[in-house]
Amino acid sequence: MNDDNQLKISKSIFTIPVVYIVTIWFVYWLEIQFDFNFNKLGVYPRTLEGFRGVFLTHFIHSNTSHLFNNSVPLFVLLLSLFYFYKNVAYKVLFYGGFLTGFLTWCIARDSYHIGASGIVYLLFSFILFSGIIKKHYRLVALSLIIIFLYGSMIWYVLPIKEGMSWEGHLSGLLSGLLFAFIYRKKGIIKKEHQFKETEFDLLFDEHGNFNPPVLEEESENLEE
Repeated sequence: MNDDNQLKISKSIFTIPVVYIVTIWFVYWLEIQFDFNFNKLGVYPRTLEGFRGVFLTHFIHSNTSHLFNNSVPLFVLLLSLFYFYKNVAYKVLFYGGFLTGFLTWCIARDSYHIGASGIVYLLFSFILFSGIIKKHYRLVALSLIIIFLYGSMIWYVLPIKEGMSWEGHLSGLLSGLLFAFIYRKKGIIKKEHQFKETEFDLLFDEHGNFNPPVLEEESENLEE
């Protein structure tokens, strides 16, 4: 498929980003409006009850600041995913989201882990590493933009800030790297250059010696 056909802007690339952002804000509004607390629906590592958080954690946030800090990069990265990687976007988002939550459930500290930051790191990692692995100039350019915008995020896969789920960040980063490798041959890929003979090339033989073809008129003159 031609790259230009794959990179057409359509309304569909905005659907999931908008729905996702609206959903997480709506969930937070429900908590505020009806005095709910959904924190205990997040991931609680290595318990059966806490396993439900693998599916729910990406929609739950502790406060407005937490929600806003995730919303902006989420929207940007989701748009990038569905524009440049539309043929694998749903798989990366849903399977990657599950794997991120599952890894968090496996390795995290005994505490409730909530927030869409795992998805943010999943998308950041996938887009970054996919561009590098594929070596396609447009995807490499996108990777450089992502590094410029969100490169500082890499530090938060380490336990450097109290109260932050660095395990969720690390899980998202590893999941994104894995899916970038799995889907390295899907979608836009770097095309191998194919050599085509030109008229100039025909002036040389297989050994590289100058050997222009004899024209018909010259051939007739030689025979006479």
